[in-house]
Amino acid sequence: MGTQAATTSVSASIVVDAPIQRAFDVFTKDFGRFKPPEHNMLGLEIRETVFEPRVGGYLYDRGVDGRECRWAQVLVYEPPTRVVLSWNISPQWQLETDPAKTSEWEVRFVEEAPSRTRVEIEHRHLDRHGDGWEGVREGVGGADGWPLYLSRYATVVAESH
Repeated sequence: MGTQAATTSVSASIVVDAPIQRAFDVFTKDFGRFKPPEHNMLGLEIRETVFEPRVGGYLYDRGVDGRECRWAQVLVYEPPTRVVLSWNISPQWQLETDPAKTSEWEVRFVEEAPSRTRVEIEHRHLDRHGDGWEGVREGVGGADGWPLYLSRYATVVAESH
């Protein structure tokens, strides 16, 4: 099937009224402010979501009891224009520990004007998740996936200036 490559990725974008550096900083430093609290594999309340700003760092949730769920790893960190992270969540919405079975998501920050930035997310290689990967595509591409994150992110950006 010639269109398979396109169907194994999901894209979403939004434009925010913020300079590129602030748009980048809000996305990385305030990720926990816009990540939906119900997106939680710990099974208990999340105390904080941490985005470690470096290659090899993690994006993880820390529960109120101190347990951590490291559900993404930073693969590329290029402020203020780009970050790429792994998606360490299986089609069963459990933590995936085999890097060969993880997808990746790239976030690009494109300056449209000095105080206006387009934020683009491309979540790709979803087929690496193996059987059931289409469910991951539906989850991240659906209304409660990246579109919800970007909408909530835009609200945090608007509140932060």
